[in-house]
Amino acid sequence: MISVAKVQRRNAWRYYVRGVAFGDGRRPARQPLKDAQEQAGLPPGLWMGRGLAALGLTAGSVVTQRQMVLLFGQGRHPDADRIERELLDDGADPETARLATVLGQPIEEIEKRNQIPLLALDFTFRPQASLIVLWALGDEKTRRVIERAHERAIATVLRWLEDEVAETRWSSGRKRAKAPALVVAAFPHFDNRDGFPLLHDNCLILNRVQRPEGSWYALDTVRLYQHVVAAGTLYTLTMTTEVCEKLGLATVPREVTPGLRPVMEIAGVDHELIDWSSTRRQRIEDALEGITDQYVKDHGRLPGERGRHGLGWWAAQDTRPKKKTPRPLEQLRAWWRASAILRFGQQMVDGLLERCRAAGKAIRERVGPLVDTALAAVDVAAIVYTVRNTFARRHVLAEARRHLLETLRGREFTRGLDDYIADKALAHHSRQLTVPQPGRRIPSPDQITYTADFAWPHRWWIGGTDGKPPRESSRYERARVASLAVQKAIRDARTAPAVRDGSPTATASTTMHTGDHDQAATEPHAVDHPDRDAALTPAQRAAAVHAHQQAAMPELLEGRTTDPATWMRTPKNLARFAAFTREADARRRAFADRPQPEEPADQASPASQQQHQHPRPAQGRGAAPR
Repeated sequence: MISVAKVQRRNAWRYYVRGVAFGDGRRPARQPLKDAQEQAGLPPGLWMGRGLAALGLTAGSVVTQRQMVLLFGQGRHPDADRIERELLDDGADPETARLATVLGQPIEEIEKRNQIPLLALDFTFRPQASLIVLWALGDEKTRRVIERAHERAIATVLRWLEDEVAETRWSSGRKRAKAPALVVAAFPHFDNRDGFPLLHDNCLILNRVQRPEGSWYALDTVRLYQHVVAAGTLYTLTMTTEVCEKLGLATVPREVTPGLRPVMEIAGVDHELIDWSSTRRQRIEDALEGITDQYVKDHGRLPGERGRHGLGWWAAQDTRPKKKTPRPLEQLRAWWRASAILRFGQQMVDGLLERCRAAGKAIRERVGPLVDTALAAVDVAAIVYTVRNTFARRHVLAEARRHLLETLRGREFTRGLDDYIADKALAHHSRQLTVPQPGRRIPSPDQITYTADFAWPHRWWIGGTDGKPPRESSRYERARVASLAVQKAIRDARTAPAVRDGSPTATASTTMHTGDHDQAATEPHAVDHPDRDAALTPAQRAAAVHAHQQAAMPELLEGRTTDPATWMRTPKNLARFAAFTREADARRRAFADRPQPEEPADQASPASQQQHQHPRPAQGRGAAPR
């Protein structure tokens, strides 16, 4: 996943120079960064990105303290001291020499307008908790494989940002251009503030890019923020796939929060080990409960989804411990291993990789490298529409990457398949809302808004556990139901019995989707079993896809969560829902049997009432698959 923070003028840059560059610890006062890193055994920061050549830097070179102060603290060239000294020797006045080293608009001019200059964005990359546990407790080979996959996934995301997302803007945003050359300073870290394993990299992306004529302008940071989720799914998909392929592993869904999207973790990693490494989660949950109670007292209602995210951020800040003294990775790994053995025993720790490989082998035997692009496009479009109602291409692309990770379970896939599924979902299962206006700039593909015409799923209730009351279904759970309903309609259309002359029956579902499937079967991105000798019939292919998805994600196909206690059809939950239904029916009958008031004489006729009746929310959306 990826989290983003701002690096602004005031004192934000000092936090990165003094702490983040020093293993996310507290560097002694007046001690140079290089000496502190060498004494603590910490790796230095490295430069990345295609924009380094314009600054005279090379990829992979070490980030020095002076370069950070000049670039991320003052917005000047990282070699500004030398440039300014040469200009002074040539007879330039001090102010002119200093302005010659400024990249873009000077910070002083921005502050005169009572604005806070944004110098960089901190993109923090970190893998799933199970990969962190495997990296911390595995052998040296496993550690190196995970670290290399982590580094390559970061490089892949940065290249994608440069190629597809990064833009520069000027004239108050009225003019913009592509910016395929970013300047990035990456700082690796190995633990959290409690000293437990947390592999992550802080990548500072400079908020300055160079145009072809040589001038420097600010990045369109709004676009970067908008594509954070898509970038995070690309990082997770790339890293998880490489680790699983090289170590013979597979992924399984793990429900972290009931009702929300499951996290694809490495199969075989015990939940106890994940909880052991996630030391702050319980403290955050305890603090969040108190903050939520106060929110209810102040506002008289429960917080919404956006409010829950904000309260979670406050809970994380309130429980954030102070910085510790960083230690080298060898000492940390020895301490982690001793701590895990003391708590869980040596057998669980030493057999971690073998259990993961055994679980991965079992999953790979029943989950083949098969991706039906037609069903994938339907699944992606239905989920994004149900969750967001209106969406852009970046939302569909992020969901397509999640679909690949959930379906393939860590297997390798054809590069570009995520873009292909996203484009297919937009072309065949979405409806464009943005209309280009004459005389105005044509919107870019990422600025176009879409919607869809799927049937809106009804809400339902899910039985609670541990004495908690039943909860309402979340948007993601309703999205899964909507997606599965549409996929079932497509399978029914594919497997419909043929009429006497051999042609398929003419149903609405067949008309809508059969052509898409036939086209997807011949597309180069459609992945099939390599040992299949001949092409399958539509009925055989639909059965194979259904069997594959049942093996890959049985929890979601059955409409269940990963926690058996929350399944709907347990006897206890069925009895509770039956009681709720009886009470609701009794109230409905009591309301219906009460005496009705007499209608006034001048009341409008039923026909006129029907003419003036307002349309319901489900009306006007077009035909929906059944």
